[in-house]
Amino acid sequence: MKIVRLETLMATCGLRNYLFVRLHTDDGLHGGGEATLEWQEQTVRTLIHEWAEARILGTCPFDIERTFGEMIRDQYQGGSTVMTAISALEIACWDLIGKACGQPVWRLLGGRAREALPMYANGWYGGAQTPEDYARKAREVVARGYRGLKFDPFGQAWKHLSPAEADHAHDVVAAVRQAVGPEVQLMIEVHGRLSVRAAIEMGRRLAAFDPAWYEEPVTPHSLEQLREVREALPFPMAAGERLYMLEDFARLAAMRACDVVQADLAHCGGLGLGRKIAALCEAHDLRMAPHCSIGPVALCAAVHFGWATPQVMVQENFGDFDAPWRPALVGGWQPGRDGFYDLPERPGLGIELDDAQIARHPFVQHAFPSLWDGRWVREFTQGGMTQ
Repeated sequence: MKIVRLETLMATCGLRNYLFVRLHTDDGLHGGGEATLEWQEQTVRTLIHEWAEARILGTCPFDIERTFGEMIRDQYQGGSTVMTAISALEIACWDLIGKACGQPVWRLLGGRAREALPMYANGWYGGAQTPEDYARKAREVVARGYRGLKFDPFGQAWKHLSPAEADHAHDVVAAVRQAVGPEVQLMIEVHGRLSVRAAIEMGRRLAAFDPAWYEEPVTPHSLEQLREVREALPFPMAAGERLYMLEDFARLAAMRACDVVQADLAHCGGLGLGRKIAALCEAHDLRMAPHCSIGPVALCAAVHFGWATPQVMVQENFGDFDAPWRPALVGGWQPGRDGFYDLPERPGLGIELDDAQIARHPFVQHAFPSLWDGRWVREFTQGGMTQ
């Protein structure tokens, strides 16, 4: 079996443009992956065809270690753009392998490792401004079966919080906790906004609400700062979505700079590298909650990974709060219900790209808003990107 053709397809879906890849083999199989990267979809697409295509054509999809080990070696610079391109092709190869073997990908990754895979909600708070808005939306999410909610209550803060901003964030978290009760997990997203001092001060105020974790409280590029915040607060830290190389995760784990590792399989090398990251986590007694705020193919790959990986504690789900046409892009796939993911049963990833539906939703320039200026507040937290 050899890969003989590579396609890329682009669709907009509210907050983001989704970039998909499809690999074809000489015996008629095809496998899908996803190369979505905010603000860089066209750049990643160019890189796939300019650099990665020549390296993937002619290879056997089963040769994961060789093909992608050499790609990671050859790309030389590292970083999100090239690693996203590599990850998409790697995931597409797993889809091909599963189809060739007649098995779902999770079986190829080690088999079923759990009885259930819980999901937590992200993207649910679009349009919320006041604490009462957040509380109302939180109750709606819990009514759908979710027992974990992630949200960013910090507006457009950067490094420091004014007294008014800090009070607002506190009041939002308090309102959500009161609305959903003590049994629902609250994941407090910070998007790397704060300085160490501001993160610790705010964390101490939020401790009363028993956060499941504090996510990227400081810049993701300084693990020393992250560890300083972790050591100062009594609840877990989560980080890792903006790390891209195995060596970065080795250092994160060795430093124990966080409690929950959020490797994004669509950006850090794919499923094979994800398994190596999971082994690092196991050795250092860390849990995983893979990050996935992009499209349905990336989510599907993460779901297979979660079913096969004991270190995974929960899997993010943005899909229920995305644009309404999202499921149609992959043949109407729905990943789960009542707060849990279904166990995939079909060979490969078990989903197929729908070219006609993708063509109905063409690329939109700069679909994703900046988190640190007025667009985030105006377009997401006021609901403009979630309709």
